[in-house]
Amino acid sequence: MASTMKLGKQELMDTAHAAMQSRIAVREWSDREKLALTCRALFDDGHNSGLAGQISARGEADATFWTQRLGLGFDEITSDNLLLVDEDLTVLEGEGMANPANRFHSWIYRARPDVNCIIHTHPLHIAALSMLEVPLQVSQMDIAPLYDDCAFLPDWPGVPVGNEEGEIISAALGDKRAILLAHHGQLVVGATIEEACSLAHLIERAARLQLLAMSAGEIKPLPPRLAQEAHDWTVSPRRSEANFQYYARRALRNHPDAV
Repeated sequence: MASTMKLGKQELMDTAHAAMQSRIAVREWSDREKLALTCRALFDDGHNSGLAGQISARGEADATFWTQRLGLGFDEITSDNLLLVDEDLTVLEGEGMANPANRFHSWIYRARPDVNCIIHTHPLHIAALSMLEVPLQVSQMDIAPLYDDCAFLPDWPGVPVGNEEGEIISAALGDKRAILLAHHGQLVVGATIEEACSLAHLIERAARLQLLAMSAGEIKPLPPRLAQEAHDWTVSPRRSEANFQYYARRALRNHPDAV
């Protein structure tokens, strides 16, 4: 006989969260492997824009991070061709140079000690939405992880290779996990690579949904309490890990050379 049919919603949610810790299989990857797999998965989801965009993750030493080599597309990133750089973008390990636009990553890492991964890309629907100078509207359950967690920078500061752009973007991001950059693209941050990977996939889907909805009528807001509940439910570390495992498996099927 069923034993849970009279339990309250919060108790069921707590039970499910606890079960996820032991029942979801997680394959272990190094940070470099996770970065490479994230690049390949995002490439397949339309985040490629030539050589534009960067991904990074904190290194073991203070004020260092791993990122991709300038001149390689997301579909060419492997765990072996990543670079370890310092805040000045001096290469400490690897060959080649980092994208000069990685400078604003240094500013975000300085401002946000909780952040361990940054993903910045110019996917098609995000780029199109950014041209309208309107914030991202989260009004659908699948994209609830971004509810009240996506900032908006309405003014384009130009090519983000100076310290000024680093200050502007990091300040506009504030304590959020994501930001829509007008006339530019998107940026997401995560406490883990898994979290950032999941949010990067979602923000492009969110932009696509918003453009479709705007073309059909007026977007209606979500009830705040329920939207916040959905946000908190979907951004748990274990769910981010489960999402990443799926993206990694898919990336490996399409790009077995990534790791």
